[in-house]
Amino acid sequence: MTLNKALAKVLVEINDTANKFDSSIVIRTDNKNIDAKSMLGLTYAVLDSQTFKIEVHGPDEDEAKIAMSRVFWKNNLPVTVI
Repeated sequence: MTLNKALAKVLVEINDTANKFDSSIVIRTDNKNIDAKSMLGLTYAVLDSQTFKIEVHGPDEDEAKIAMSRVFWKNNLPVTVI
């Protein structure tokens, strides 16, 4: 994947959604663990990966899991919430 305007919008949407929650949100891809609240980490993760796993821990984890999975599926990024 290359970083283009459409992908940049997806990254911002993922990051904005993650930052709405107090919970820790980690995106696992291949052998990497990326903080969803880190724009730089997200950029590399999305550019280099085909599938994603989201792990959420914290006080609002149920809501965060739902919101994050919606953002991924809305943007045609296959995701599993663990």
